[in-house]
Amino acid sequence: MELQGKVALVTGAGRRVGRTIALALAGRGAAVAVHYRSSKAEAQAVVAEIVSGRGKAEAFRADLESVSEIERMVTAVLGAFGRLDVLVNSASLFFRRKLEDVTEQDWDRNLDTNLKAPFFLAKFAAPAMLRQGAGKIVNIGDWAGIRPYRNYLPYTVSKSGLIGLTRALARELAPEVQVNCVALGPVLAPEDYDEAEIGKLVEATLVKRMGSPEDVARAVLFFCEGTDFATGATLMLDGGRLLA
Repeated sequence: MELQGKVALVTGAGRRVGRTIALALAGRGAAVAVHYRSSKAEAQAVVAEIVSGRGKAEAFRADLESVSEIERMVTAVLGAFGRLDVLVNSASLFFRRKLEDVTEQDWDRNLDTNLKAPFFLAKFAAPAMLRQGAGKIVNIGDWAGIRPYRNYLPYTVSKSGLIGLTRALARELAPEVQVNCVALGPVLAPEDYDEAEIGKLVEATLVKRMGSPEDVARAVLFFCEGTDFATGATLMLDGGRLLA
C-alpha cells in the first residue's frame, strides 16, 4: 500500500513507541489520527510536529477500556478524514504483579486494553477498509506472548491473545485487509526499571543492545508499505531475546 494520501489511526500515539510510529507514518505522507487517553499535551505536540512538517494530523481521545468510546473515536476519525486505511494498535498497559497479588481489576484492565480494544478497533475500522478495497492493521505485541514473563501474568496472557487475534482477523478480513503483528522485545525499558534491570535486559538479547522506537516504526512501515503479501504474521523484533 502506498501511504501517501492515506489515513492512519495510531493508538497511544502521544508517547514512547506510538509517537515514533505516528511520526513515521506522517513522514510517508499519511494523515494521522493521534489517539491518547490521558496524555493530551503530548498528543497535541505530536500533531503540531506533523502539521509543522506540512502533514495532516488530529488528536482523538478515547479510553480503550470502553467499547463505546472506541466506536465513537473511530466514527470521529472517519468524520474528520473521510477514510481510514491503516490501524496501528500500539497502546498497551504493562505493570508488574505477583500471581498472588493479581486482582480481578488487574486482569480486566490488561485484557481490556491489550486485547479487547484491538479487537473492537479492528471491528469498527474494518468496514471502511473493506469499502475502500484495501487496509492494513498492525498490532504491537510482545515476545512474552510466546514465552511469558514471570510476575506479569495478565499482561502476557493478553499479548498471547493478541497474536491469536492477529491470525483470526487476517482470516476474517482477507483478501482486502492484511493484519500482522510486531512482537517486541526490550525496546524501551519500563519507566520503573533501574539501571541494573535495564542491564539485564540488554544482556539477555543476542545483539547486546536495546531496540529503539525507530526499529518498531520501520517494522510497521514494512507491513504497511513494504509488502501486501504478509498477513496473519508475527514478526519477532526482540534482538534475539526469544532464542537467548
